[in-house]
Amino acid sequence: MKFRLIYPRWEKLPEQTTFNLPPHGPAVMAAALPDYVEVEFIDENLERFSYDDPVDFVGISMMLTTQVKRGWEIADEYRRRGKKVLFGGISAMLHAEETMEHADAVFLGEAEGRMEEVFSDFRKGSLKKVYNYLADLPPIESVGPARRSIYKRDLYYYKGVQMVDLVHASRGCRFNCYPCAVAYLGGRKFRPRPIDRAIEEMALTDNNRLFVVDNSLAQDTQWEMDLFREMIPLKKNWCSHTIEDKPEVLDLARQAGAWYVYQAVFDTSDFIRERIKRYHDHDIAVEGTILLGMDNHDEEYIKRFIDFLLEIELDLAEFTVLTPFPHTKAYDDMRKEKRLISHDWNDYNAGKVVFQPKLMSPERLQELYYFAWERFYQDEPQQVKMYKLIKKVAEREMALGTYRPRRRDLIRKAFGEKL
Repeated sequence: MKFRLIYPRWEKLPEQTTFNLPPHGPAVMAAALPDYVEVEFIDENLERFSYDDPVDFVGISMMLTTQVKRGWEIADEYRRRGKKVLFGGISAMLHAEETMEHADAVFLGEAEGRMEEVFSDFRKGSLKKVYNYLADLPPIESVGPARRSIYKRDLYYYKGVQMVDLVHASRGCRFNCYPCAVAYLGGRKFRPRPIDRAIEEMALTDNNRLFVVDNSLAQDTQWEMDLFREMIPLKKNWCSHTIEDKPEVLDLARQAGAWYVYQAVFDTSDFIRERIKRYHDHDIAVEGTILLGMDNHDEEYIKRFIDFLLEIELDLAEFTVLTPFPHTKAYDDMRKEKRLISHDWNDYNAGKVVFQPKLMSPERLQELYYFAWERFYQDEPQQVKMYKLIKKVAEREMALGTYRPRRRDLIRKAFGEKL
């Protein structure tokens, strides 16, 4: 059986440097497919496909809300041609009711141990409209290595420089942040993988650079330290979302190859200032994720906020505007308060204002979003800051003896000969 798995394209934000990383969700789903399924993966951001190509069954994996309309469009065309279409992924779950109108089947939940049922039903001609496993999560011990062989590897380079491979060491999150849908998707319980299984998967990747995509590693101190301790012999460099800033944790993280962290910077407090300093003291870089448009943000606050980010010397900053995605408290609150001003899912890209802010007009918040990018990178452009991160990790790899020589001449070319 030939199964075509498509990852729909979406419009990138011009303010961000576009990295086409190999998406994790499709590779996790592909690892759960029955043995008799021949899977072909299409990342539409990097390649095109023909509807005329022979396929038996079509899957559409959607991570972002800005992918859903394109995903529906692809499905409609395949179904018009008589092909059955299965949807899955984060955004299929967040937009399940609408997605059902374009699907033969929608899969909700985690894939391990579930795909045999779906494909058996397909072969019998009895697909269910919905396979809902959101409340019936598989044992975390059943999570094996993602099936990275589906990727066309030569597509995932940035100007000739190989970027990171995505792995995860846990699922779920015990936190329930205001703009986040993770509690709906994976539950409020922290579900760590057995450390030996996570380490095995990291060791299997042929990439020295990893992105540990867990929602947060800062959920269980002992597990976190045990994980980092076991990562040390891998000699890989990695980035992740937040880790705990306790000195003993940061020391192990650095020994394990911590390269940089994505750290939410939500105010101008001494707590944030000291947290960033502790990362830097352990030679761990920080990319701040900055959310603009909260109810306490007025114009002066945002301008002071940007000055603070420069003062604490973030290595990189990624600015977004508050985006009320479905199944978040932000969405529920704004819908009740009738503050949503756009219902076009293509606008829900974290770079467009889709709601009425409390302390300014939507137009002014949009202008301040652009101002934030311009002001933060005014003295040192984004490419220069990124080059410094890449250069730093290359130097570490050379010290460890894991540096790949073909990268040496490409790093400078990737970010400009004058850097």
